[in-house]
Amino acid sequence: MFVATTQNAIEQELFCAENARLTGNEGKARVCARRAAGIAVLAYFRAIGIAFSDPSAFALLNRFMQMESTPKHMKEITSRLLIRVNPDYSIPAKIDLLEDARQLTAWVSENIYGE
Repeated sequence: MFVATTQNAIEQELFCAENARLTGNEGKARVCARRAAGIAVLAYFRAIGIAFSDPSAFALLNRFMQMESTPKHMKEITSRLLIRVNPDYSIPAKIDLLEDARQLTAWVSENIYGE
């Protein structure tokens, strides 16, 4: 389980993502979803004793995906969170980064100890 400040930061980003999506700003929704996932992964790294100097969500998610200990289903979710947008700033329609961020943060919350 996350400490309150981490949980609040994640919830704020997910709320921002939901609002952005509701107003038709899918680009901002993607950014906020990735940031929420990045906050969760940073907390996970801290809990398991991994020092990480680059606080960007992209770097954190990339490292998390490369770890041997990361379960396959989390690697799949993380790879979608890292997907690059097309020249028209879109991603494949079947990918929902907001849902992926929710799943990743839920998994981390269930697997984090002593953040």
